[in-house]
Amino acid sequence: MKHEVLSAAKVDTREHLIVVGNGMAGCRAVEELLARDPARYRITIFGAEPLVNYNRIMLSPVLAGEKTFDEIVINGLDWYADNGITLVSGDPVTAIDREARTVTAQSGTVLDYDRLLIATGSDPFIIPVPGHDLPGVISFRDMKDVEHMLAAAERGGSAVVIGGGLLGLEAAHGLSLRGMTVTVLHLMPTLMERQLDEAAGWLLKQALEARGQTVLCGADTAEIVGEGKVEAIRLKDGREIPADLVVMAVGIRPCVALARAAGLEVGRGIKVDDHMVTSDPHILAVGECVEHDGQVYGLVAPLWDMCRSLADALTGSPSGYRPTATATKLKVAGLDVFSAGDFGGGDGAEDIVLRDAARGIYKRVVVRDDRIVGAVLYGDTADGNWYFDLLKKGESVGDIRDALIFGQAFASGGGQA
Repeated sequence: MKHEVLSAAKVDTREHLIVVGNGMAGCRAVEELLARDPARYRITIFGAEPLVNYNRIMLSPVLAGEKTFDEIVINGLDWYADNGITLVSGDPVTAIDREARTVTAQSGTVLDYDRLLIATGSDPFIIPVPGHDLPGVISFRDMKDVEHMLAAAERGGSAVVIGGGLLGLEAAHGLSLRGMTVTVLHLMPTLMERQLDEAAGWLLKQALEARGQTVLCGADTAEIVGEGKVEAIRLKDGREIPADLVVMAVGIRPCVALARAAGLEVGRGIKVDDHMVTSDPHILAVGECVEHDGQVYGLVAPLWDMCRSLADALTGSPSGYRPTATATKLKVAGLDVFSAGDFGGGDGAEDIVLRDAARGIYKRVVVRDDRIVGAVLYGDTADGNWYFDLLKKGESVGDIRDALIFGQAFASGGGQA
């Protein structure tokens, strides 16, 4: 009789929240939920990787040898245990039955849910050129990719990175530091064209080439060549570049296959409302896999805002997600870069530019109707947050316009040196 009473006491009658995805967005949403109402849900998290939650943004320093994996862990095993969270790692969810409200994992495990949170993130885009599936062609998305790159670097030789965006340049930097001969191929005429204008992109290219990398812009890959493994890349103009390793870093796409198979409404991403609820009221989604008002997001700041809105909704105080202006402040291969807003210029826009080529500094502030609408900084990003604050507030900068490009200290001092 005593045994039966104990068994009954162990039954957890709380609503069961299952999280599909053990990455940054899924775990951040759980953290926000625990901060509001730690006892409200029984939580199970499924992760595709056999690891705890780690900071993907910090994979580049691991590749470069500046950090270890343990140093980029966000939530260790103790976090799951301390919060009563069941972690199922290395066993991705492969199917959702919305009618029965169950998920099925790769191992065959079936669990029922009251609420389901999809946080599957994004998939790397692999250019479907001949040879893209040869051994030695990888993406740069997770720890497994980093381990592949480290093993290749141990053997030495040549690496080709396809994609001159942030991820590609970070991969190239890490492989170069590890001793490989590195060539970066970028289809567009400007490196990091989403964050940088032409002048800043040119300075970045010069700096990377000064460090021994070869950077080819306007380079269109025709095929990856090799017998049984990658040996070279052939461009559409006929040039051939030797390669023992090819890293594809040309972009990401929201990971929506699971949601689509379950019959959820999907556009570019899983469609959600202001409370991160999908077309099924029992299923929510957050992170790079979602589409909100026609937009998908890859930066951390909007994803964290989504997590807050989701946690509010799950604890009965919905705040509703509203996108805000975002800024990008980065160290690219150790070089400082900042951009915010619209730096495309256009009608009625004025460019205020400061160039100091000797020091490798470039600043461009775009002003329209005496208000900052965009900014690009390269080499010296100390005033980035100040420019971004002025941009967000929409304040007139007419009275400090002449001193604006010299930064906050100079402008706030009335332009007096």
